[in-house]
Amino acid sequence: MTVSHASVFTPMAAELPPDTDLSAMLVDLADNHVAAPKGVDQDGMAAVAQDALDHGIPLSIIVVPGNPAPDSSLRDLATQVGQSEHGTVLVLSDDWAGTYSDSISRHQLERAEDVAKYRGHGHGAEAAQAFVARLEKPDMVSWTAVTGVLLAGMVIVIGGLYVLKSRRAAREQAAATAS
Repeated sequence: MTVSHASVFTPMAAELPPDTDLSAMLVDLADNHVAAPKGVDQDGMAAVAQDALDHGIPLSIIVVPGNPAPDSSLRDLATQVGQSEHGTVLVLSDDWAGTYSDSISRHQLERAEDVAKYRGHGHGAEAAQAFVARLEKPDMVSWTAVTGVLLAGMVIVIGGLYVLKSRRAAREQAAATAS
């Protein structure tokens, strides 16, 4: 029996949410950077997209109904749209979010996604605003500074232990020669 492991290294095809018409979404995004089903507050989300653009973040917002499974399909959709639209793409469902950006790091995107999730149906503008606000907010923790402080602390501790050990050895040697 021969087993081929080549399929392990092939990327999986993007899985878009069910009933997704990518070309219709791209057309809908053209006028105000928002693609959403009827009945969704497109004006509110268009204002958020414009505000983001005014702050240097070219944002496209897509709303899909329900919570399509798997939730990773939202990120796949954002990636597909991002390849055409460029900039940053936020895809919202009732409780989940998926993102893509050609200028913002994955870490920042996922941090901003977390505040946009679980807003519920009909709160797309609120979720998009929370997403943009988190993107505009700098990291509160400088990991470089934290690493530097920990490294300096470790050097001080090691140096202190070396001094203590040297003094103890000198006292033991002095005691041994005095005896």
